[in-house]
Amino acid sequence: MNKRPPKSKRPIRRVSTAEAEVVTPVKLQKVLAEQGLGSRREMEKWIEAGRIEVNGEMAHLGQRVVPEDKLRVDGRAIGRSVSHAPRVLLYNKPAGVVCTRRDPDGRPTVFDKLPELNKGRWISIGRLDIASSGLLLLTNDGALANLMMHPSTGLDREYAVRINGQLSREDVARAVAGVEDEGEKLAFSDIRHYAGSGTNHWYHVALLEGKNREIRRLFEQLGYSVSRLKRVRFGPVVLPSRLSRGRSADLEPDDLKALYKLLKLPRPESSSRTRQRGKPAPSVLIPYPELAQRS
Repeated sequence: MNKRPPKSKRPIRRVSTAEAEVVTPVKLQKVLAEQGLGSRREMEKWIEAGRIEVNGEMAHLGQRVVPEDKLRVDGRAIGRSVSHAPRVLLYNKPAGVVCTRRDPDGRPTVFDKLPELNKGRWISIGRLDIASSGLLLLTNDGALANLMMHPSTGLDREYAVRINGQLSREDVARAVAGVEDEGEKLAFSDIRHYAGSGTNHWYHVALLEGKNREIRRLFEQLGYSVSRLKRVRFGPVVLPSRLSRGRSADLEPDDLKALYKLLKLPRPESSSRTRQRGKPAPSVLIPYPELAQRS
C-alpha cells in the first residue's frame, strides 16, 4: 500500500494586500476541473491514484496551489488557464438519451454525436433525466460550467410540463410555497398555465435549483402525474425553435461574450470555430437580471 506523500513545504512569502488576491491558494481539484479535465470528484480520484504532480512531487488530497506552481497530469505539463478558445454548445436533447459520458447499459448518450474538440473536452452544464428533453448546455470551459451550475449564482431553469389535469389556485399556491417530499422541500420559483384542455394541460415552471426529479416529485405531491417534461431555458439562454431534436449549435460569439459578462467572468478570446457564411443566427439570450457580485 502506497504511503501518502509528505506535504510539500512552501516558504512563507510576504505580499501586499493587492498582490494577495492574485496568489491566494486554490484547491488543486478545482484548478484541474477548470481545465476541462473532468469533474472535481474525478480529479480527486486522479490525485489519489498518483496521476497528478505539483512542482515535481506527487500531489495529495486537500492540496492548494498558486499560479506559479507547475502542474503535470500523467507526466504531461498543463497550464493554469484555458489554453483554448471557450465554446458553449446548445443541444436539444431527445427523451431516451442519458447525460452520462458512458452508459453501462449501452443506451445512447448526449456525448455520442457532439462536435469534436481540438483541445479539452465537453462538460455538461447540469443534466436532464432520461425521460426529459430540451435544452442542455455543454462547454469546454470548466470555470463557466461550475459557475452556471452552482446554486449561489442564481440562474433559474424554465421547463414546459404537461400534466394530467388542471391545477387549482390552491395547488399553484402550494407549488410556490413548497411541499415536503422525502425530507426535502420542493418548490417552483414561478408557475404559469400555458395551454391545454380536458385532461392534458401544459404549464411553464421555473426552478432555482434542480434537485433530483424535483418537478415530477412536486407534481406527484399535488396529485398529478407528468407525461411530458422539456427544458426551454437555462438562465438567460433559451432553446431556439430552429434547433431540432438531437441537433446542436454553437452559441454565437456575441452571445458568448454577453454570457461571460453576465457571469462576471473574463472576456473570452475569439472562438476558433469557423464562422458560418451569411447572417449570424438570431440571439438566443433574453434580458436577465444582473447577478450578485461573487465574493
